[in-house]
Amino acid sequence: MADIVRRPFWEQKTLVEMSAEEWESVCDGCGKCCLHKLEDHDNGDVFYTDVACRLLDTNLCRCSDYSARRKLVPDCVSLRHSEPDDMYWLPESCAYRVLAEGRMLEDWHPLISGDVNSVHEAGVSIRGRCISENELKDTDYEDRIINWVE
Repeated sequence: MADIVRRPFWEQKTLVEMSAEEWESVCDGCGKCCLHKLEDHDNGDVFYTDVACRLLDTNLCRCSDYSARRKLVPDCVSLRHSEPDDMYWLPESCAYRVLAEGRMLEDWHPLISGDVNSVHEAGVSIRGRCISENELKDTDYEDRIINWVE
C-alpha cells in the first residue's frame, strides 16, 4: 500500500489558522522587518534603510527581547494580527508575505532546508549589512536608504 504523503502545515493552513508555534516557525530570520523604513505618503512606496531597531541582534537577526518588544518599542508591528493586505511593506521574500500571497517558500527557508543558517548562507538576511540605531547619533534616515532589499 502506498504511503500517504502529508503536506507541511504551511501548505495546508492559512496564516490565520496557524498555531502560535507554527506562526513563529514561519519567520525565516532575515531581520528585514526590523529595519527602519520610510513610506512615501503620496504613492505608498516603502523605502528600507540600513538602520535596524535597537532591539535587533544584527548578528543573529533576531530580536533581543522579543516578548517585551512592543512595550520597549511602541511602534513595533505585530504581524500575527495583521491582515494579509497590510503586509505590503514586508519584503517580497518574507515568508509571511509569501504565504499570504499564495506563493511557495524558497529553498533557503529554514522550514524547507532544515537549517536556521540557510537564510544567511543564501545572502537573504541583513547580517553584516546594517547598523543598529543604537550606534547612530542624529541622522537623516533618507541618507540611509538602501536598494538591496527587493
